[in-house]
Amino acid sequence: MRDTVHVGLPGREYDVLIGTGLLAEAAVHIAPLLKRSRVVVISDENVAALHLAAFQDGLRAHGIDSAAMTLQAGEATKSWPHLMACVDWLLDQKVERGDIVVALGGGVIGDLVGFAAAILRRGVRFVQMPTSLLAQVDSSVGGKTGINARHGKNLIGAFHQPSLVLADVDVLGTLRPRDFLAGYGEVVKYGLLGDAAFFEWLEGQGPALAAGDMPARIEAVRRSVQMKADIVLRDETEQGDRALLNLGHTFGHALEAATGYSDRLYHGEGVAIGCAMAFALSARLGLCSQEDPSRVRAHLRDMGMKTDLADIDGDLPGPEVLLELMGQDKKVVQGQLRFVLARGIGDAFVTGDVPPEAVLEVLRDG
Repeated sequence: MRDTVHVGLPGREYDVLIGTGLLAEAAVHIAPLLKRSRVVVISDENVAALHLAAFQDGLRAHGIDSAAMTLQAGEATKSWPHLMACVDWLLDQKVERGDIVVALGGGVIGDLVGFAAAILRRGVRFVQMPTSLLAQVDSSVGGKTGINARHGKNLIGAFHQPSLVLADVDVLGTLRPRDFLAGYGEVVKYGLLGDAAFFEWLEGQGPALAAGDMPARIEAVRRSVQMKADIVLRDETEQGDRALLNLGHTFGHALEAATGYSDRLYHGEGVAIGCAMAFALSARLGLCSQEDPSRVRAHLRDMGMKTDLADIDGDLPGPEVLLELMGQDKKVVQGQLRFVLARGIGDAFVTGDVPPEAVLEVLRDG
C-alpha cells in the first residue's frame, strides 16, 4: 500500500511517500538524491534502538555508507546545546552541501536536524523519515525547522524544505498508545480547520485508526499531508493561509511552556486541548454554535484523549500567567496576539480581534 503527495514548490519540489515497508527500502528512494554513496543519520535513543540498524542495513545493501548520531529523546532536545552538538558532529563528518542528512525520528528530531541542515554551510539537503504519527502528518512536511527557547516554543528556526519525506506507517505500530494519540491531535486539527467531511470520517474511523487498521492509517496520513501540502503551496512562509495550521497551538504552546516541555504534556496533547479551547472561545464569541465545541470534545474523549486543563497532571499557573505565556507566541503581530478561531467545524480563520477577558474566561473554565 503506497500513496504519494507531491509538494510542488517551484525549485524545491519533493515527494512525500506514505505507506508500508518504506523503512526497509529507504535506500532505493534516497539513492537518486546522492552525489556520493554516503549519508549521515541523526536519531534519538528510543527510535535508534528500534529502527536505526534496519535502516543502515538497507543502506549498506545498496552500497551506501552511513554514520549515525543518537540524541536523548524528548522535547528538551530541541535546544541550543543539542543544535550545537548536531552541527559540530556534522562538521566532524565532513558533510558537504551536496550530501544528504537524514532525520530519523519524531517531530523533535525532524525540527532539530532540519534546522541544523538549514544553517550548516548555509544549507545542506536533508530527508525526513518521520517515525511518529505527529511527525508524519505535520512537522515533517512544509519546511518548518527550529528549536525552543526559554521564552517559548519554536521561536528560533528557519524555513528549509526537505528533499524527500518517507512516512512508513508500519513504524507507527511501535508507538505507545499515548504517543499515537498525541499525533492524532494533529490529525483532528486538519478536519477542524478546513475539512468537515474529514472530521466526520475521523468520527467514524478514529477507533479503527487507534486499533491499528492500516488502510485507515494510510488514508488519515495522506489526507492530512495533502491538506498541509496544499496550504504550504499557497503560503510557504506563513504570511496568510498557513497560519490556519496553528489551530489549537496558541493555547497548546502556552500549556507546553507552563509544563516545562516535559512528559506532563506532549505537543499533540496540547494541540488537542488547544483545539477544544479554540472552539470554546469561538462559541463564547458567538462565532460558532454551542454544539461545535461539544462535538469536538466528545470525539477527543471517545479517542481517550486529553480535552481539558484538568486532564494535565500536576498544578498549572493561573489563567493570567497562561495568557502572558501566550504573549510570547511567535504568532504575535505588532504586539497583538492572534488566534485561529472557527465559524464551525471545517471553517477556521485567523484573527487578532479577541478580547483578553474572553480568553481568560475560557482558561478559567478549563
